[in-house]
Amino acid sequence: MATKTAIVGGGAAGFFLAVNLKEMVPEMEVTIFERSPRVLAKVEVSGGGRCNCTNSFAGVSDLSQVYPRGHRLMKRLFNVFDHEDAYRWFEQHGVPLVTQDDECVFPQAQDSHAIIDCFLALARRYGIRIRKGVKVQSLSDLRDYDFVAVTTGGSPKGEGLRWLAQLGHETEAPVPSLFSLSTDDTRLHELMGLVVDNAEVHIQGTKLRAEGALLITHWGLSGPVALRLSSYAARHLADAGYQAALSVNWVQQNEAEVQAALQEMAVREPQKQLTTCNPFGVQQRLWAYLSEKALAGRATIRWSELNKKDVNRLVNVLVNDTLQMVGRAPFKDEFVTCGGIALKAVNPATLESRHVPRLYFAGEVLDIDGVTGGFNFQAAWTTAYTVACSICKSLEDNHLLTNNINFITQ
Repeated sequence: MATKTAIVGGGAAGFFLAVNLKEMVPEMEVTIFERSPRVLAKVEVSGGGRCNCTNSFAGVSDLSQVYPRGHRLMKRLFNVFDHEDAYRWFEQHGVPLVTQDDECVFPQAQDSHAIIDCFLALARRYGIRIRKGVKVQSLSDLRDYDFVAVTTGGSPKGEGLRWLAQLGHETEAPVPSLFSLSTDDTRLHELMGLVVDNAEVHIQGTKLRAEGALLITHWGLSGPVALRLSSYAARHLADAGYQAALSVNWVQQNEAEVQAALQEMAVREPQKQLTTCNPFGVQQRLWAYLSEKALAGRATIRWSELNKKDVNRLVNVLVNDTLQMVGRAPFKDEFVTCGGIALKAVNPATLESRHVPRLYFAGEVLDIDGVTGGFNFQAAWTTAYTVACSICKSLEDNHLLTNNINFITQ
């Protein structure tokens, strides 16, 4: 009788695990259980419908830069399956990829269905069973399976972790990650759609900061820099009720550099109106907003009329502008949570439960999450491949590649 594996969760990690299991152990029976009527729904909307499936990791000197939680485990598991392996895997399975200038990797087709269609075609080819609309709430529901892997993804309300916690698994309370920042400055909101190529945002009173492209929206701040900050600060902001004082460096220069540039402009263009030209190359609408914020009703003065206090006020707004965060806003239809099964609850080499033999975890259900840019999908591929290898190794060690075994339940 063939060995049977149940995969609880029909998302990216679940399908990647199922396909790799069948390629490693063709005789294994693999069944995916998905509680919703659709599989791979999150893959479909990811990357604006294009699926940012991994990243080149160019410029990433330490995984903690892109994995606020779980970077040590990811470093270890990259020895098993990393971003280069993922790139090769998809290309070898008929999905050509392209790397953008920002190092994000997408299907060449620029369509998430390239990934989805690949998984579904391989599932059909390998005879992987897919059961939709089935909610697994206990291991007793899976007593006929020899191995079980949980790949249910994030659990925003924590309900999906309850049955696993009852088995003794330590959990980290899930909270949202990757969201844009709502602010109370309605004048700033009028600049919606404006992009600042390189800004820095940090949370006052903390060491939490991020830099990169910043998008101004009708509710506040979004774009890579805001999403990165929300990831780094996910727990801090949740504890603070999503209320925080933010500081923005709009020009990514220090105070001395900004002061020198302002003084040079005053000498070079003394008769020009302050709001009509600026030395930093920022968009005119943003410059007008910042100069008016710094000088109030005096923003229409000429550069030659700037006094020392005016320069200091401009420097402060450009380098250390204060905005009040008053809530969080979703990142389109995508969502990521930090939290889940605590990493101390699993064997770091195999991702097998320390509490229940032959029970494994992969993907976002673990307390691993990354910043925007393809890093969360890479975590799904890496952890899923690790679990596939671990199950295969268990079979080999016990000489059970063709003999059925009974799953141990509690």
